[in-house]
Amino acid sequence: MTIQTKLWYLENFNLFDGMSMKEMKEVDKMTKMKTADKDQYVYFPEDPSTNIYFLKEGRIKIGSFSDSGKENIKAILSPGEIFGELALAEERVRSEHAIAMDDKILICSMNMSDMEQMMQMNPKLSLKVTKLIGFRLRKMERRLDGLIFKDARTRIIDFIRDMAEESGKEVGDEIMVKHFLTHQDIANLTASSRQTVTTVLNELKEDNLIYFERKKILIRDLDKLK
Repeated sequence: MTIQTKLWYLENFNLFDGMSMKEMKEVDKMTKMKTADKDQYVYFPEDPSTNIYFLKEGRIKIGSFSDSGKENIKAILSPGEIFGELALAEERVRSEHAIAMDDKILICSMNMSDMEQMMQMNPKLSLKVTKLIGFRLRKMERRLDGLIFKDARTRIIDFIRDMAEESGKEVGDEIMVKHFLTHQDIANLTASSRQTVTTVLNELKEDNLIYFERKKILIRDLDKLK
């Protein structure tokens, strides 16, 4: 892969916004690009936390398996997101797995010591990473609160609202969210069943609060979606 191509990929991550070309070339030297196919592990639980990853193409799911073999999906990541960042919060070994959800996903990886060095030299980058880790932790806390205090319907609606706020685009007075999640994916992310997800989505559609197809959800009025 050429330097120009790799730089193009790296420059499209918000994390590196504002860096000079000289700094981006240093980032280029510290990173490696690789591909992975569907169901391939990027890392396993108990693997050393030695790298941080930048997702350019495809989707990655972050999760863990219970003793009974049930998978608990913590997050499904889209292009432009980073993962493995808890190593920066002194995670020595992985507590979760990262698995490719599509064929030919494209990942950029950086050694953790190089990332830490770069953060020391660039306070703005360090602040962005700190905010990112804080955001991820707060999101996990909200999800835990939802599991304890909210019913399945509310958790599913909260999930739709979160998608709208994080990645939705305004279309007039409505919000369009493009996604590639199945009803089972949403069920796994909200600790509910696929049947419950289907029922709740159909009820919201009947009430004209949302409209959905396989790869998109249109939220009619975010304030009314409660």
